[in-house]
Amino acid sequence: MQKEIGAELTRAVKKRYNQIVAFSTFFALQQSGLGKPEALSGDLKGSYSLRVSANFRLIIRPKAEGQSAESLKLCDTIIIEGVIDYHGKGKKFNWLIP
Repeated sequence: MQKEIGAELTRAVKKRYNQIVAFSTFFALQQSGLGKPEALSGDLKGSYSLRVSANFRLIIRPKAEGQSAESLKLCDTIIIEGVIDYHGKGKKFNWLIP
């Protein structure tokens, strides 16, 4: 992974991953504010972005029965969908790690 995205971004993604797995539920992760979780829309509806750096986001999806607040409070499994580059408004997302 380091050759494709660089050592610094690799370390940042690994650090964010280690932080995520420390939480027992998706709700706890959301409440912590770690990476400023944001619900996504459009093609990524049901997923959330977590900041890794100014331009890069880790895209995660809670494995829950629906998107209700109650379902997300009980969710204890998170699927990592990849890392995208948010740089450049109006452009398609550039998936670095799909």
